[in-house]
Amino acid sequence: MQSFIRGWLIMLLGVIWLSGIALSANDSPTEFVRRTTDSLLQVFEEPKLQGAAYREERLRRLRHIADTAFDWQEIAKRTLATHWGDRTPQERQEFAKLFREAVQEMYLERMETAAQKRLQEKQAILYNGEQVDGQRAAVRTTVVTRHHREIPIEYRLRELDGQWRTYDIVIMGVSLVNNYRAQFHRIITQASYQELVRQLQARQLGEAFAEPPQTSR
Repeated sequence: MQSFIRGWLIMLLGVIWLSGIALSANDSPTEFVRRTTDSLLQVFEEPKLQGAAYREERLRRLRHIADTAFDWQEIAKRTLATHWGDRTPQERQEFAKLFREAVQEMYLERMETAAQKRLQEKQAILYNGEQVDGQRAAVRTTVVTRHHREIPIEYRLRELDGQWRTYDIVIMGVSLVNNYRAQFHRIITQASYQELVRQLQARQLGEAFAEPPQTSR
């Protein structure tokens, strides 16, 4: 089960990172998620980007797009929570950068395998509606596997600089931001903020999602 959730985290981060379309705030949040999902599949099906010779180019494109499609500053602020207020402007900037680099390194190189599995199994994505509250939005989706298992996934977005950007992903009720917040709080309170920085620099960031309880499906 844990590997299943980990695989879907990789895919979901990829959904956002691979968006090659700059969507304006006039586009609906659901359209943002739908188009980025389509972009993901198109990239991995693109003949010109296949093979080991183009792997570094694929990763380079992923990193470039991730820098603009994810709201890294907002994610960093939410993961540090109350500890954010104790940081200097320089520390906040450094933390956001280290967190972004650690997450990217953890998942980018695993994404290709998960993407190929997604294509081979032809898993369906259902769009179940959205809720918009000013500059914030949530898009509810369901992934249906080839074994007819339904995985609820929610994207949380906010409008920034005229386009939607993702600041959290919730799989089966488990939030990426909340899990990292718990990890970081534990490190800071048991050791220090400097120890958290050291672990991020050493790329010792833990997995974002714990194993969820088994369902009756």
